Amino acid sequence: MSLLYPAITPHHSGYLNVGHGHQVYWEECGNPKGRPVVYLHGGPGGGCTPTARRLFDPHRYRIILMDQRGCGRSTPHAETAHNFLANLVADLEQLRILLGVDKWLLCGGSWGCTLALAYTKKFANCVSGMVLRGVFAAQDQELDWLYKEGGASRVFRSEWQTYVQAIDTLRPLKVPGLQGQSCEVLRAYDEVLQSGKPDQVLAMAKAWCEWEDALSSVHPSEPFLHPYVSAEDEMHCLAMAKISAHMFAHDPDLGSRANMLPSTADGFLKDIPGIIVQGQFDMVTPVETAWQLKQVWPLGQLRVVHTAGHSSQDPALQSALVSALDEMLSED
Repeated sequence: MSLLYPAITPHHSGYLNVGHGHQVYWEECGNPKGRPVVYLHGGPGGGCTPTARRLFDPHRYRIILMDQRGCGRSTPHAETAHNFLANLVADLEQLRILLGVDKWLLCGGSWGCTLALAYTKKFANCVSGMVLRGVFAAQDQELDWLYKEGGASRVFRSEWQTYVQAIDTLRPLKVPGLQGQSCEVLRAYDEVLQSGKPDQVLAMAKAWCEWEDALSSVHPSEPFLHPYVSAEDEMHCLAMAKISAHMFAHDPDLGSRANMLPSTADGFLKDIPGIIVQGQFDMVTPVETAWQLKQVWPLGQLRVVHTAGHSSQDPALQSALVSALDEMLSED
């Protein structure tokens, strides 16, 4: 079983001014002459962690990480203005040019897969390959699964009730009980997160993150008791919830407003090699989307990990992800 590589620190970092007041943090680790790889974190709004650096062989990869707009070390924190998928794609390309990278491997997890697909659709000639974990493309059916009665709520009944009742106390839902429709719950959260009082916003941000955390791992902590207590945890929750709800409710390139999954006619993936690592019991981004992507990706491999969920911290999934990244070095 593959293990994480030893902890490393950046040898190069900075802030990229991407306009409208946004400063995007980036860093480089590993071998400056190695194969360029850029890590695309989840969320939207998740930010990078030191653990992400350890997925890559530091002797053979030039490891690039970027905190997307409004999250992690990027500023202003939890900002949703001028923060859509198209902005993130443009930021990524601006960073590639700044760092003098010809082509890079994209490594994305969850929302990072959406960003990887969107970037590749526009800049396929700059992509040498992709490794994707827990594929998410922000399609209507995926958003409905997470934020509408009848999806993940059918598996996690108590957690869903807590999630819906938290928002119902501040912004009563139009439909009685738990029968949200047309992602009404999602829209309600976005409304409060954008315009509520600070204590309300923080409470809803925690409820948002606790719902997703409850779904994420096949090895959940027991008991599940409101883990977001430190100031750092609260900052993470605010960015994750505010940016996610904002994008899912309003981004013109997500949901029914667009389709991130390519069709066979698009062809932008036809010459790009890659590996999909997907947990069989992923309750955040079920395997269906990964399966759909594989059908239109000629050089993409799908590896289903039968003892894993969504979280990259699930040992079997983490091991498979490290193995996939090691294997992609032979594609260079």
